[in-house]
Amino acid sequence: MTPTAHAAEHVTPHATPPASPHSSPTASTHEVTNQAPPLVGHDVADDPALLEGVRREGAEWHLDDLHRLGRLAGSEEVQRWGDEANRYEPVLRTHDRYGNRVDEVEFHPAYHALMEVAIREGLGGAPWVENRPGVHVARAAGLMVWSSAEAGHTCPVSMTYAVVPALRSAPELAAVYEPLLTSRVYDPGLRAPAGKRGLLAGMGMTEKQGGSDVRANTTTATEQADGTWRLRGHKWFTSAPMNDLFLVLAQAPGGLTCFLVPRVLPDGSRNTFRIQRLKDKLGNRSNASSEPEFDDTVAWLVGPEGRGVKTIIDMVTMTRLDSSLGSAAGMRTALTRAAHHARHRSTFGTKLIDHALMRNVLADLSVESEAATTLVLRTAGAADRALRGDAQERSFLRLATAIGKYWVCKRQPAMVAEALECLGGNGYDEASGMPRLYREAPLNGIWEGSGNVNALDVLRAMTREPDALEAYAAEIAAAAGADSRLDDAWRQLRGELVVTEDAELRARRLVERMALVLQGSLLVRYAPAAIADAFCASRLAGDRGLAFGTLPSGLDLGGILSRTPGAMS
Repeated sequence: MTPTAHAAEHVTPHATPPASPHSSPTASTHEVTNQAPPLVGHDVADDPALLEGVRREGAEWHLDDLHRLGRLAGSEEVQRWGDEANRYEPVLRTHDRYGNRVDEVEFHPAYHALMEVAIREGLGGAPWVENRPGVHVARAAGLMVWSSAEAGHTCPVSMTYAVVPALRSAPELAAVYEPLLTSRVYDPGLRAPAGKRGLLAGMGMTEKQGGSDVRANTTTATEQADGTWRLRGHKWFTSAPMNDLFLVLAQAPGGLTCFLVPRVLPDGSRNTFRIQRLKDKLGNRSNASSEPEFDDTVAWLVGPEGRGVKTIIDMVTMTRLDSSLGSAAGMRTALTRAAHHARHRSTFGTKLIDHALMRNVLADLSVESEAATTLVLRTAGAADRALRGDAQERSFLRLATAIGKYWVCKRQPAMVAEALECLGGNGYDEASGMPRLYREAPLNGIWEGSGNVNALDVLRAMTREPDALEAYAAEIAAAAGADSRLDDAWRQLRGELVVTEDAELRARRLVERMALVLQGSLLVRYAPAAIADAFCASRLAGDRGLAFGTLPSGLDLGGILSRTPGAMS
């Protein structure tokens, strides 16, 4: 007798297991409950800190367009564009089918769709030809709103915006190219610049042996009889290689110099711009970053020979501001998703947002986000007024840009990680969008100068440009007497604003305190009492917790949460 047959003898014929009191024969095992609905169809610009900052910094006239862009950024279609642009990454084609060198990068249609909107909405070079107070603030707010949909494509957008003031160091070149760099038409593809309806720009500064130490560059420049130059060398990290024009640093006989390198020459022939490879990056996957090689590459001089860093620094300054704007936007996007999840998800019979500890976490994240948004918009306002001749704002901008670039970009990775954790395992799933935000988060702290570079830049400004430190002090003094914790922090900081022998060693700590005191000053003046009180209590005084969600008791968490996306209370 087989084991099966033997077993069958012990089974009562036609017997069935007893029915479970908790199930029925027709119950579905895949009924979905207790999940947050998709976060689509919302207005990304519906953010109190953003809207109030735009009004305060002189661009209230832009609010209707900002809301229109915010609704587009929050749409299901645009969110799909962001996903597809990163899922289907750029592809390098070095040669055509016949073996001819072409050095082209192919992008998914979603990338082009994102770019078309960004340029059409004036996020590229357009503000430089719109002589209206607040236009650079409007552009900054638009960049924050639109980058929430997808951050990678904003790299070429940012460089196109930033190139204009640097290119004006060569008036003859600016006369040719600026009208196309400030166009609102996105016209992709490599063709003679004069035959296009709009141009995009990039820059090539770093090389593999030097990185941020650009004076160690080895790319050489040789002047020609016709007034052009020829470059030879290899750049290490040049993003958006399909852009039309690049500002490039190279060693001329007179020292490190800035040059304009077009991908296509005026006669329609291809300039030598050999793309050796695309970088395989942690994040920012939609944006092609490359290593181009120059070999008898045609270039034009921009600015005086030997003054390359001084010439290109105008471009770097504007892209550093954009890095801060991008980080503040990424922080706000992460908070929005965490808050949305907490409003809809329940645990132990209670909505997540109603758990005291989760309220503390989200309130803390909200304070951090509002502080970042307020600082970057104040800096954008300073840039707008400085460009219209305000010397005091120019001095303030000098320090505020470096401080914001250091601190806001430094806070983004920690904040995005905490927001991701609010979703639990769902946040670790690519479908939530949080992993893409997390991979993107460290980027702005590295590009356009790492944390150390910007901390040292603050020391340099304090030493060489005393007007900048005076303007910073005046900004803090505007809040004097409004909060004793801020007053105490400023009193302590003032004693540290001296560049001593150990200044480099303590530079990060100094810049961190300068950022916090500046944010505190802005929030005390402009934010609701609940936000300002929480910031001063947790960032400037008392036992400051090292993790998010460590706000002390006694704060108005309801008032803070009412400022987060969705107006939670």
